[in-house]
Amino acid sequence: MTERLTIIQFVEKYTREFASNTFLWEKSDGEWKPTTFEQTRKEAYRVGAGLMALGVEKGDRISLLSEGRNLWVIGELGILYAGAVNVPLSIKLEESNDLIFRIKHSDSKYIMVSAGQLPKIRNILPDLPLVEKVIVLDELPEYREKEIPISEIAAMGDKFLAEHGDEFEQRYKSILPDDYANISYTSGTTADPKGILLTHRNYTANVEQARSVIGVTPEDRMLIILPLDHCFAHVAGFYTLMSYGASIGTVPSGKTPMEALRNIPMSIKELQPTVMLSVPALAKNFKKNIESGIKAKGPKVEKLYNYALNLAISYNKEGYNKGGFKQCWKKPLMALFDKLIFKQVRQGLGGKMKFFVGGGALLDIDLQRYYYAIGIPMYQGYGLSEATPIISANAPAKHILGSSGCVVKPMDIKICDDDGNELPYGQKGEIVIKGENVMAGYWKNPKSTAETIVDGWLHTGDMGYMRDKDFLYVVGRFKSLLISADGEKYSPEGIEESLVENSKYIDQVVLHNSQDPYTIALLVPNKDALKAWLKETHPEVQAETEEGRKLMLGKIQEEIDSYRKGGKNAGAFPERWLPAAVCVLPEPFTEKNHMVNSTMKIVRGKVEQAYADRMKFAYTPEGKNIANEMNLSSL
Repeated sequence: MTERLTIIQFVEKYTREFASNTFLWEKSDGEWKPTTFEQTRKEAYRVGAGLMALGVEKGDRISLLSEGRNLWVIGELGILYAGAVNVPLSIKLEESNDLIFRIKHSDSKYIMVSAGQLPKIRNILPDLPLVEKVIVLDELPEYREKEIPISEIAAMGDKFLAEHGDEFEQRYKSILPDDYANISYTSGTTADPKGILLTHRNYTANVEQARSVIGVTPEDRMLIILPLDHCFAHVAGFYTLMSYGASIGTVPSGKTPMEALRNIPMSIKELQPTVMLSVPALAKNFKKNIESGIKAKGPKVEKLYNYALNLAISYNKEGYNKGGFKQCWKKPLMALFDKLIFKQVRQGLGGKMKFFVGGGALLDIDLQRYYYAIGIPMYQGYGLSEATPIISANAPAKHILGSSGCVVKPMDIKICDDDGNELPYGQKGEIVIKGENVMAGYWKNPKSTAETIVDGWLHTGDMGYMRDKDFLYVVGRFKSLLISADGEKYSPEGIEESLVENSKYIDQVVLHNSQDPYTIALLVPNKDALKAWLKETHPEVQAETEEGRKLMLGKIQEEIDSYRKGGKNAGAFPERWLPAAVCVLPEPFTEKNHMVNSTMKIVRGKVEQAYADRMKFAYTPEGKNIANEMNLSSL
């Protein structure tokens, strides 16, 4: 049986095995500076011992709110060495209530925070009577009451190690595999987010499982562009790369979220990562930037690029079945195009990228085919925080584009129907798993825990099917199925993805049907694309006029009707599932209006709540006509 390591034993093992390798990269004073595995462990000792000197007891909760940086990693390790529990908080939480709830609910006695996030904490500190100290990760000209710089904690740690080194060692050696390491809060798609309890063994087990599908070398370098509080970046980035002796870098945060986004391409160019984690929103963004660059080079280059792209896509098929005797003639052409075109494209992503690992949401197959064609495959994976999070992943050695990858080992998986009966290969149902990566439960929420974990089996709430014993396909949410008036259930994700992917006039869409007469679409239009279309096809009509807006609404209807009989997308989905009425919305779904969560997923409940009146109107004869007053006013 595998040894059940704690995170501490895991860190001790790999930081000694790869002592002189670089583990962390961080940009300061204009250059990327390395920190070795050995230095990382020693810094973690200083912070851990300093926390003990401060009075941190075993089991205390410490909230951590910071952008990705070396001190996020060292801060978490210090918390764990002190026997405490890290409560990682998303920097995307802007509302005071969101932060207050998590810090209070977790009973955090301490907060570790960056200077950039400190104003949020200062603002709510009067509402957090349990908090004893706020540890600031940056040097400031002055500190307020309860605030202390981490440099002072490290200095206290040096003294504690010199005088009570044995106590420090006893503390971290007393930690057991089933002790809590993290309380990781869900994105808050419900009224109150749930605190996912993850143990030391949950983490080390999931790294062992991840290694059964994802492989890198000590020479590999990952740029972490996702927030470190996110379970995916935490495990697939930080801990998995540690186990291979490889290194990770973080993007400089910048003074604003926009500046941080602008720092991503610069960091890719400078650090030249060989592997990155991505989510669909980022993958689409990279693709858009690449295509804008190609377009700027003129129609000849664009034509050649498109020909090369289509050639590679037709050759690669689903990856595992690429090539074949009949396609031999394409190989020399592909090699030529790779040298002339795709090599240049890859330079935009640092020039050394081997592959992406995709996660966070469903990743459409066209996006996977695109990245595979340009020579940087995006291997889709699947997981959720309650599973710490990795459940399956595609990888260079074994992959099928369009699938969610090979199920990690050792872990049990089954697909169940509504009544909990196991279904055979190929049949869709709820994905249910069992393994050492399954969370310990939800903090202070035995009811939700009992509903989610039944006899050791985690009910994911996601719908999918197994192609065979290895490959999993995730197709949507099991629990957010739409139900038509006759009781038929269907998943909306495929239709929503397709509408957005296939129409430049549609930016976001949420379908709704809860035993109603027909399905409706809550749709965010791309106003710029609609105006450009109107100018091109009806130059005499102004977009602001009623006639112009009616024509644009007609264009949206045309895009939806393309899925009906006779349309270019006919047959993609049963017509009875397609929206019979459309609510055209005045603003996009964003994190700011709480309609998108921190992992960039649309929160259905919030959208439906916000537009309840519109939805009600859509079920009236007047509302069924797309050119209604409400829709006209949205444009």
